[in-house]
Amino acid sequence: MSATMSTRVTNGSMLRLGRKFALDITCILFALPIWLPLMILLMMVTRIASPGPIFYRQKRVGLGGRHFSTWKFRTMKVSSETQTHEPYFQELMKVDRPMTKLDTSGDPRLAPFGRFLRASGLDELPQIFNVLCGEMSLVGPRPCTPNELDHYQPWQRERVNALPGLTGYWQVNGKNKTTFNEMIVMDLFYLKNLSILLDLKIIFKTCTVIASQVVESRVPAQPIRQDSTVRAQAPILQTFVDSARKSPRSPSTILQRLAESAHKP
Repeated sequence: MSATMSTRVTNGSMLRLGRKFALDITCILFALPIWLPLMILLMMVTRIASPGPIFYRQKRVGLGGRHFSTWKFRTMKVSSETQTHEPYFQELMKVDRPMTKLDTSGDPRLAPFGRFLRASGLDELPQIFNVLCGEMSLVGPRPCTPNELDHYQPWQRERVNALPGLTGYWQVNGKNKTTFNEMIVMDLFYLKNLSILLDLKIIFKTCTVIASQVVESRVPAQPIRQDSTVRAQAPILQTFVDSARKSPRSPSTILQRLAESAHKP
């Protein structure tokens, strides 16, 4: 764990973690007849469609800044160059535009079915085992990479005070249509309003979001426009992002205002 990171462990937070884990286990066991055959099928498809390892392992940052290895289905051809992702994401952290994936308009490095797996999120299905190990939750912020965390501002580091998730508030509210700072604010909003009911709402909404993402992945991508239409997607969020930039070490006020706006008609 980084020396600059601190985990807020209280009786209340431990109780919430226990409840979340109980919900995770219940949902995983309930959906076992669905996800286990699907995982076996995807293992066979990955092996047949693209020679090489079935799974891809990557180091990510978990609760309190602890490092762990996430598991995904391999979606790229063996020996494909992958180093361009980190500088690309670092650029997205600095600029004010949606976090469009590199493979949105087609990527020759992708293995057969790779784009479908990514668009549907099924490439992350093996992370169920990370959930079972207590390293992740079904619902939570997207797990960041150690390199990404190194570039966070102090107020942005608050997002690692929760278990990362397979899905989350940001994932079902814009995802790659939002900017990096908008993602951070939504993650902090989730932490501020964390509850079993909110987790259930996000889990149920994830199914419809995945369906829409699969449909969008089959439509030719349009060039990214650097104009005011980008900001029209989430004008309320931008207000809080601007406020956060002015007071980077005090996000609590931003979260309170975001929570109040969320309950307005």
